[in-house]
Amino acid sequence: MIRSSVIKIDLSSIKNSDDLHSVLSNSLNFPGWYGENWDAFWDAISALVEMPKELEFYGWNAFSERMPHDAKMLQQCLSQLAAEFPELAPEVRY
Repeated sequence: MIRSSVIKIDLSSIKNSDDLHSVLSNSLNFPGWYGENWDAFWDAISALVEMPKELEFYGWNAFSERMPHDAKMLQQCLSQLAAEFPELAPEVRY
């Protein structure tokens, strides 16, 4: 399977965790049974889907101010992916 080059995710309209997980799931092609929580996100990015080479988030600053906990969790998961599975991890732009 060939990795996507770049996936761009717009966070400017995200208002809550459900919105965020829905956008992440759709953008990254998670399976329909994705659990929409951070444990499920980790499982998906580390074992269920092929991550793109680059992942770009738009509206990050406003999103991280609006939803600091979710912003922190998203960064932690992506950083952990890079540390544990560097060959799978995308270059992330916030």
